Amino acid sequence: MDMRKLVGRNFARIRREKHLTQEEVEARSGFSQQYLSGLEQGRRNPTVVTLYELARALGVSHVDLVMPD
Repeated sequence: MDMRKLVGRNFARIRREKHLTQEEVEARSGFSQQYLSGLEQGRRNPTVVTLYELARALGVSHVDLVMPD
């Protein structure tokens, strides 16, 4: 299982479910839209701290970002 792709899929799904754009998550999290785009495409390898901050920005648990689909 490629964790980068899994996190990217989960992040994109949750973001869409919350009706948020990448730009809105950028404003909430401080991570650039370019970084978020790379994350959704499975090209980024987020740290545990990054996962925590992104989860906070989305209003979910960090566990939701790593749950298998």
